[in-house]
Parts: sequence; C-alpha cells; structure tokens
Amino acid sequence: MTYEFSSAPAESTQVTTVTNGVVQVFTWEEDARIEVRNLGREVVIEANAAGLRALAGHLLTLAKDGVPDGSHLHLEDSNGLADGSVGLVLERCDEED
Repeated sequence: MTYEFSSAPAESTQVTTVTNGVVQVFTWEEDARIEVRNLGREVVIEANAAGLRALAGHLLTLAKDGVPDGSHLHLEDSNGLADGSVGLVLERCDEED
C-alpha cells in the first residue's frame, strides 16, 4: 500500500492509498475531531459530527466494490485522531473464520 497526500481545498484533508492498483481516497473535514480511548475491556470512539462523517466515509470507502481484501487505513494521534488517542486500524477482511 502506498500513501499520497494531495492538496485539497482548505476545508478538507485527503489521503490517497493504492492497494493492488486500486485507488482509495479518504477525506476529513477541517473541523473533524476523532478521539479513541482504550478503557481496558472497551474501546471508546468519541467524535464530533464532522469526525463521525469522516469515519463513516472511511468505512464506506473500504466497503466499495473492488477494494481488495486487506486494504486498511491507520489512524493515530496527530494523524487523523486527536492527540493522546490510541491507534485505530480500519481494515477490510472478506475472509470468514
């Protein structure tokens, strides 16, 4: 998977990934805030409305037809998540256990 950062309008940030030749574009609105906390036996994902739209968009991007199994997006504090957040990986897996 390769990452490319594109210049998007000031109102949003975009990350473009390519997995097995399939391009995926993940977008955040400028005011999106997403925080992930690990409480031991639970994980809390707290977000404002723009953050929730961003997460929903990320999941829909991964769910599109033709997106390869194993495609994923890493979110970390200061890289898509609020400072102090634990990392979060959104990954497509079509294989059944």
